[in-house]
Amino acid sequence: MSTTTLTPLTTADAETLISAARNAAEAAGVTVSVTVLDAGGHLLAFRRDDRAVLISGETSTRKAYTALQLDAPTADLVDLVKPDGPFHTLTTALDRPLLFIAGGVPVHRDGRLVGAIGVGGGAPDQDDSFARAALAELSR
Repeated sequence: MSTTTLTPLTTADAETLISAARNAAEAAGVTVSVTVLDAGGHLLAFRRDDRAVLISGETSTRKAYTALQLDAPTADLVDLVKPDGPFHTLTTALDRPLLFIAGGVPVHRDGRLVGAIGVGGGAPDQDDSFARAALAELSR
């Protein structure tokens, strides 16, 4: 029987994600907050641009947490929690609030969930693109 050791998301990985997301946002002229969580939902890294709206810190963290808990990009979940969606009560079902706005993306390594990134401060589609750009940079 062979066992494979899974390499967890490191602080160096988290810094790469933060930098790449911020660079993508800066190129678009958007100020953001970026949160990176490990597989256990613990904070690995956080950065809020000086001029980013204050609530972006909270939204980036909740987006990352939501993407981690459901192992899915938050952009893919928005319709599921609408009043007629199959998971409409999920937004209030847990002690820690989830946030179903685009900008949260799970991070996988060797096909396994190792963490998540959340970006807040831009329009939802912008935040999603910044998070995905960061993920692409980490995969290089």
